[in-house]
Amino acid sequence: MTISLMPLPYAQDALEPHISAKTLEIHHGAHHKTYVDKLNAAVEDTANADKSVEEITKTASGPLFNNAAQIWNHGFYWYSMSPSKTAPSAELAAAIDKDFGSLDALLEALSNEAVNHFASGWAWLVVDGGTLKVISTHDAGCPITTDVVPLLTIDVWEHAYYIDQMNKRPAYVKAVLENLINWDFASENFARGTAWTYPA
Repeated sequence: MTISLMPLPYAQDALEPHISAKTLEIHHGAHHKTYVDKLNAAVEDTANADKSVEEITKTASGPLFNNAAQIWNHGFYWYSMSPSKTAPSAELAAAIDKDFGSLDALLEALSNEAVNHFASGWAWLVVDGGTLKVISTHDAGCPITTDVVPLLTIDVWEHAYYIDQMNKRPAYVKAVLENLINWDFASENFARGTAWTYPA
């Protein structure tokens, strides 16, 4: 099975002015595509050739893990954003109030996790044992290798924001949290209770 570069779930310029078409052209069309190309080349004619992105991510190590996990992480990230304003479902909103006190408190926790994560990585909202938590993973770290259920993520590798914000990660994180979070996607993940599947 050949793993595909999933299309963006919106037009390349749909997230402007917060994230530019040029950033998505490079981030999706170059960075994400490179992970896909490298993984397909690495698994060709091997026991991993017929495995899904999720299966490889959960069982591989080294470069194979890095490429598979980054394919999954990036696909999840594209869906974590939306050009349209959304809101948490009633069920997710209730869980947010229970575990964080308010949506504003959750957004502050996500901001702190994303802005203060050292070097490259990801900030995540997850369900862990029935409780909402904010966590981060480093480099290609992917939450599907654990028992948590990821609801949304923010990419804090520099290529996610350098064209638009230069080295100003806080400005990028603020723009995403205030304007682009796809609460419909997070709510679907919460209701399903299992990890999202990368489109084959």
